Amino acid sequence: MNYGEFEQRIKSVAEISDFFIVGYSLLSQPIYAAHVGSYEGRQVIVQAAIHAREYVTALLCAELTRYAAARPFGGGAYFIYNADPDGIRLVLDGADFIPCEKQRAFLTSVNGGTDFSLYKANANAVDLNVNFDADWGGGAQNRRCPSPESFIGYYPMSEREVNVLATFTRKISPYATLSYHTKGEVIYYGFPGQNENSLARDEAVAYRLSAVTGYTPVLTRGSAGGYKDWCIRTFDIPAFTIEIAPATAEHPVGEEYLPEAFEQNKNVLSALLD
Repeated sequence: MNYGEFEQRIKSVAEISDFFIVGYSLLSQPIYAAHVGSYEGRQVIVQAAIHAREYVTALLCAELTRYAAARPFGGGAYFIYNADPDGIRLVLDGADFIPCEKQRAFLTSVNGGTDFSLYKANANAVDLNVNFDADWGGGAQNRRCPSPESFIGYYPMSEREVNVLATFTRKISPYATLSYHTKGEVIYYGFPGQNENSLARDEAVAYRLSAVTGYTPVLTRGSAGGYKDWCIRTFDIPAFTIEIAPATAEHPVGEEYLPEAFEQNKNVLSALLD
């Protein structure tokens, strides 16, 4: 699959949803989103592919969009499919699409070669899911130099893609957020410093999501600067990271895991909102 084919898979949901561009990446590529359900009542944001090599989560969310559009559920859901379009394109197409020779050379050097299949970051070699202003730089695996993964950036919220997500989230003021990643079949909930009542609420919701997915709820430890973390810290709302595919799967997780992941996650919105 190349990036053009990936985009077409995402754009295909326009037929059954309110499809729009939520913003643009560093290299001016569109970040696609859609809404299904009612605009009244509780709203959820479902975000995917903030890590480039985990682009299969965007394809899962396209299938979840179709499923949700055909079945009523309480409230509405916004899906943000390709939170890191530049990184995804690096994974699928390599660096040749980048017009600036110096930037191509920089990214190839950071990556350690021209095979970007395991790359997680954006076109600045920043890991977007550690760049949010929520204990920024406090994660156990954080890096402080440009890297294919885990580089926190030079300051919190430095990346254009991060600000697209943050601005949109503030606009929507969601009841809850879900972030799809790979791998492990777990549901991460909670964040250090969260008040006791909110943590108990999120734990209860995590177990409700576990009941429909079969995934294991796990309390977040040693992680910081993620979208989930920022949503909890900023809005005090339920926010979860859902890791699809078995822990034994190899990165990048391929489409062969989509049918099972879809069956496991198709009722997540209903469990969260009904």
